[in-house]
Amino acid sequence: MPFRLSHRWQLRQLIAASSLILLVACAEKPTAADAVPLAPAPAATPAPVVPSTAPVDTSIEIQPTQSFSEWQAGFRQQALQAGITPTTFDHAFAGVEPDMSVIKADRSQPEFARPVWEYLDGALSPTRVRKGQTLLTQYDDILQRIEQRYGVDRGALVAVWGMESNFGQFQGDKSVIRSLATLAYEGRRPAFAQSQLLAALQILQNGDIQPEAMLGSWAGAMGQTQFIPTTYNTHAVDFDGDGRRDIWNSAADALASTAHYLQSSGWQTGQPWGLEVQLPQNFDYALADGSIRKSTAEWLQLGLKLPAGARLPVGSEQLSAALLLPAGYRGPAFLLFDNFRAILKYNNSSSYALGVSLLSERFGGAGYIRGEWPKDDVPLSRSERIELQNLLSANNYDAGNPDGIIGANTRKAIRSAQQSLGWPADGYPTHKLLESLRNR
Repeated sequence: MPFRLSHRWQLRQLIAASSLILLVACAEKPTAADAVPLAPAPAATPAPVVPSTAPVDTSIEIQPTQSFSEWQAGFRQQALQAGITPTTFDHAFAGVEPDMSVIKADRSQPEFARPVWEYLDGALSPTRVRKGQTLLTQYDDILQRIEQRYGVDRGALVAVWGMESNFGQFQGDKSVIRSLATLAYEGRRPAFAQSQLLAALQILQNGDIQPEAMLGSWAGAMGQTQFIPTTYNTHAVDFDGDGRRDIWNSAADALASTAHYLQSSGWQTGQPWGLEVQLPQNFDYALADGSIRKSTAEWLQLGLKLPAGARLPVGSEQLSAALLLPAGYRGPAFLLFDNFRAILKYNNSSSYALGVSLLSERFGGAGYIRGEWPKDDVPLSRSERIELQNLLSANNYDAGNPDGIIGANTRKAIRSAQQSLGWPADGYPTHKLLESLRNR
């Protein structure tokens, strides 16, 4: 539901009052690659991103509390106060009107989510692996220099490149200025969109790109590794030395900018992202919580083992790790180190971070999961997740806001319910638990 005028305008005034533009992690934005479904292996070349001229649902109407021209005039004054020149603003906004397809995308909430194993089948497709291997050879010199400067593994960088835009092939074809202006005018988070729009204008004023070439996803993520504008302003670098930070057309700039971001997110040079483990019987699955960290040695003392034939990475015994069960206690298990957390800051999805981590290993012939996925377990739909949250709270297991997002509060509530039933308390939402709560 759109914000009321008074509330929305207060948010905008708060933004205008400050000249600081906050850094927001790339996890806050969808990427151009989100518009390219990852097909199960063997994968064909992904379909093109839907062009911005594609038909949209005309039943979705902007419900303005003011006209777009009125909003634009007010925002222009704020932008000028923040240091944007009239010439930069007027050039960027020439002919800009709200984009109805952006409103549709902003308001859409998919009912069904794909299982993690299907997501990984696409992320790790043979086509993507082969392309990444080719590019690792092609850009060997550049990647070596990036590694020396930022300490981030080249395989991880190329994996992010592949996951975000299919190695630059699908960067999004929407005007970033138009998309962000639409979201600032009538999106769900106008204050956030406006901060990104101001950052985008700063990029244009700096001369790194022209407005007509500043293209990206519907949410304003840009370039070959899909930076949002505030992240671009704080972490994009001119690695090829041409005087511009061109993450759209320069693979060197895009890869180095990604390395800079991961470095600042806590990447540890030479350390693994994590490792697959096997859990003992009668394991306390409540320990599979991101807030619980132990050294690898301590986890092994609890009975965790490596798969047959696997070796413990050198020096990893004392590394701090969390345990992840991406499909609950019936699926594979992983110990995760700091580099996995750095990838999560790029995109806050464990499936995404697993995809990047495993893809980086696939380039070298590794990265294969030994454990079996519970493929008979169909993930809950969004409406079912909301129902589960409501039922948990109704049974005195506080799941927080029933939004369909299985976050920390909901997982804690699920664990409590599972413990009361005598089940493995892995915090994983299942149809079995939903049916049990329905029958209470």
